[in-house]
Amino acid sequence: MLKQLKPAVLMTLVLCVLTGVVYPGLVTGLARAFFPGQADGRLVTVNGRVVGSALIGQPFTRPEYFHPRPSAAGQGYDASASSGTNRGPTDAKLADTLIALRVDSTVTVDGGVKGKIPSDMVTASASGLDPDISPANAQLQVARVAKARGVDAAAVRALLDAHTQERQFGFLGEPRVNVLLLNIAIDSAFPMPSEPAATRPQPAPSK
Repeated sequence: MLKQLKPAVLMTLVLCVLTGVVYPGLVTGLARAFFPGQADGRLVTVNGRVVGSALIGQPFTRPEYFHPRPSAAGQGYDASASSGTNRGPTDAKLADTLIALRVDSTVTVDGGVKGKIPSDMVTASASGLDPDISPANAQLQVARVAKARGVDAAAVRALLDAHTQERQFGFLGEPRVNVLLLNIAIDSAFPMPSEPAATRPQPAPSK
């Protein structure tokens, strides 16, 4: 029995070292060498303070900010509970309750037209952590943000255009807008009367 137990224990220890130390260390080292920003979470700082990650969404509900895509991760945008709704397109609750409520909210808050609302305004992503929204989603929010900040909508739209990222390498993915980076730029360019320029957006809990 000892002859069988010894190689089993040794193999377990070797695999633990290889898969638990060597492989993660190698991958981490390569990631930090070739993709340092992504490896460190692409943390975003404003005035020397970390305000979030460009890779993970966070809730913004105040009218003077662009709002992110809905999230089903935990209580919303919880990186430790990444998940979607796990509801398919034929699920009655998804269509008749969650999406319907979001559509009604978009019509009321942003003046959206039923049947023409971008899908990412009313559906959550698979991860629940998507930091980006579609340009169409952002464009629909321009009037609200401009009104809340007391500035011309054309100026907000120009800032939005400057923060719209095209497809990677010209053909991968879709055009997108990073909500956190855009909101920081909005704060810097058009600060609210009661707060200085380039302060951190203060996200409210998602509703």
